[in-house]
Amino acid sequence: MWLMLPVSIILAFFACDGLAVRNNDVGQRIAELLADYDSRLRPNFGGEPCYIGMDITIASFDSISEVNMDYTITMYLNQRWKDERLAFSSDDEVVTMPGEFAEIIWVPDTFFANDKSSYLHDVTEKNKMIRLHGDGTIAYGMRFTTTLACMMDLRYFPLDIQKCSVEIESYGYTLAEVVMYWQDIAVVGVEQAELPQFTIVGYNTTSRIEELATGSYGRLAITFELSRNIGYFIFQTYLPSILIVNLSWVSFWINHESTPARCTLGITTVLTMTTISTGLRASLPRISYVKAIDIYLVMCFVFVFAALLEYAAVNYNFWSQKMKKPTKVKPAKVKSKHAPLLPPPGKMDGVANQPHEIIELQDATSPIPSIRHRHNSKLFSRESSLQDLKFPSSFRINRNYMSSRSLSSLNKQLSQRKLIDTICKGTAKAKASIPKLTDVNVIDKYSRVFFPISFMIFNIGYWGFYYS
Repeated sequence: MWLMLPVSIILAFFACDGLAVRNNDVGQRIAELLADYDSRLRPNFGGEPCYIGMDITIASFDSISEVNMDYTITMYLNQRWKDERLAFSSDDEVVTMPGEFAEIIWVPDTFFANDKSSYLHDVTEKNKMIRLHGDGTIAYGMRFTTTLACMMDLRYFPLDIQKCSVEIESYGYTLAEVVMYWQDIAVVGVEQAELPQFTIVGYNTTSRIEELATGSYGRLAITFELSRNIGYFIFQTYLPSILIVNLSWVSFWINHESTPARCTLGITTVLTMTTISTGLRASLPRISYVKAIDIYLVMCFVFVFAALLEYAAVNYNFWSQKMKKPTKVKPAKVKSKHAPLLPPPGKMDGVANQPHEIIELQDATSPIPSIRHRHNSKLFSRESSLQDLKFPSSFRINRNYMSSRSLSSLNKQLSQRKLIDTICKGTAKAKASIPKLTDVNVIDKYSRVFFPISFMIFNIGYWGFYYS
């Protein structure tokens, strides 16, 4: 037992010494390789393109903004390629290097095509890692947070499904120099990611060629399918709107003579619906098309406003009927026996008014003799001489002496009168065909049934359409 202890110590010493010698050997080989290494040239320069494998590990989905049309994500980006200039052993050896090693070797100029802003985490050190394999294969990983653009279609908001993508591309190297591809397991951590308002229902990876002015580039994309959780909007928007619409129907059971109560209830519900709509629009972008929630809020506003107008109709019918009730009329006083008797409006001095006759009022006591004795003029015919004896000629002129312009204007006035009379008769008939309400409470009784049924039909159509 005591003899074995010195042997173990001696073997451990030689093992540590051998490990130190081996580490020094690997480090010396890498240093020798870097002595003639040019980091400005890509691997296989002048030959086949460099193939770079990509995979992403999702750390978290931080936020999604409908106003800015973007989302923020924290992830690990891993890139793998082979650089034979750094091959230091034929064995499957792996050396982990610090992040600063990336500054002295060639690395891909990878960027995110839909990136808005990004930053690399540097606590406690820069979150970058390089693993160098013996055959020259390099695994380059980093952890960062990026805000990516996501153009959303909000026509079905908040019952919508959005598609947001991560697009990766080489900034300067074309397909003839660098080819990017997804690894067998391209994305990790999607199942564990959680969002406050969305659920990740799926994702897919794609690759395509982008034709730009500077050449053809390969672009990798991973698209996340995000379904919005409606629970928040049920309790914040839909349920309060439904309750406010139901509250507006309470006025149908209030007596129509209680004007302050019914008016206050109607105006309060209208203003509340306006406040809900304004608060919701503040958290959404100013887009031109109509969203699903806009339709719902507008219809709720229409129902609330219609309930207020219903009381206006009830109140109008109530007071119009009250004004039409017969009132006791006092007997007219007996006219004086000495009151002058006026001729009937249709006749004056026994002569009926002639149609299309124009009365010309003139001063019968004019100081000018020619006007005062105008009834003796020869312009009047013999047929009117008998009438002139009973009615002064200064108040009458025969229509035969009217000008053509006067006749045309008179005919136009007559046609306008006929048109007005026809419209008035049609309006009177339509008004007579409307059934007269003897009790204004009938309007409230019908409204108690019509409004709830109409609102129920609207909800069935709304939810059936947008959920399908």
